[in-house]
Amino acid sequence: MTDRTPHVVTRDGLRDGSLLAAARLRAPPGTVFRSDDDIRADLDSVLAAYDPAADVWLFGYGSLMWNPALEFAESIPGAVHGWHRRFCLWLHMGRGTPENPGLMLALERGGSCHGALLRIPAARAREELLLAWRRELFTDAYKSRWILAETDRGPVRAVTFVVNRNHNRYAGRLPDGLVAERLAHATGTLGSCAAYLEMTLASLAEMGRRDRGLERLRALSAGLSSSRP
Repeated sequence: MTDRTPHVVTRDGLRDGSLLAAARLRAPPGTVFRSDDDIRADLDSVLAAYDPAADVWLFGYGSLMWNPALEFAESIPGAVHGWHRRFCLWLHMGRGTPENPGLMLALERGGSCHGALLRIPAARAREELLLAWRRELFTDAYKSRWILAETDRGPVRAVTFVVNRNHNRYAGRLPDGLVAERLAHATGTLGSCAAYLEMTLASLAEMGRRDRGLERLRALSAGLSSSRP
């Protein structure tokens, strides 16, 4: 049974390690976690290709849009081409359980994706990005990479997180009906997949952007029973 009151990802929880410590305690058997040294090494590798005197842009397309849990100077809408948002990662904790798995968004090759670009001042870039790295890369389900985003100000080079197709939780391209069923029913310590979907769409709407694929999934899941299977 999961907690009735959802936990919240916070900056403090990422800074002091308590969020990941709790995740390790709740993780299903066999879950492989990256060490903090490995997470830091990945971040250092990414920043090695960037001017340390320049601000860093982080592209968010899911919960980083509505709960980034890090400090940044501004947020602007942006779009990436060659990548699209898809529910393609199985979730057995957070917003699902082993008995009632959920699905999480990730970037897949092809298409395009609207999202939020968070500008992090150069002086605080490594400190703040480490929080995002601990949040997204505590397993190998995602990979960090640089992408080019289009904005009203012109192109922006940004870092983001894309799916690792070799991970054992990679779901690939699932039928919309199955995705909608999981979104309608799955829940965990961070809340429900249905709420995750709604908050993602609400964030896009606030920026004047849409994702018709997600809107279609919302319509499909709304027609399903809200009771757990």
